[in-house]
Amino acid sequence: MTAEYATTDELLTFLNELLEAERAGARVALESARAANPGPMAELLHVVHRDEARWCAMLQRQVKALGAIPSSKVGAFYEKAVAIAPLGERVAFLNRGQGWVVRKLRDMLPRVAAEGLRNDLSDMCLAHEANIALANGVIGHAP
Repeated sequence: MTAEYATTDELLTFLNELLEAERAGARVALESARAANPGPMAELLHVVHRDEARWCAMLQRQVKALGAIPSSKVGAFYEKAVAIAPLGERVAFLNRGQGWVVRKLRDMLPRVAAEGLRNDLSDMCLAHEANIALANGVIGHAP
């Protein structure tokens, strides 16, 4: 049995939810990178920040393509993450947030009819999976 395609309203809700989460992740990564000592952790956080910013732009573009105004909110994830003082623990929390995005994307991808949007979301999923693996490597080697 194949999944029913998502409606435009469902897609807009989904895309804006991801946009808010990605915006939160981008802010957490940037602020954490600034706090990190030069080295693998800072490099990882810069990579994650660049990716999160990239996905924010894509999500905004896709929301506009569906005829709506993108959310300007920052997800609640931001406040939770920045409240974690030890940088290694914050990065582990950020990584769990990346995993949440992957799960959401995997659930929605079969329901996306538009090939361009489906391809963008698939690329986003793959990039998040790569960042999770990268972060796991760094966290495992963090002092």
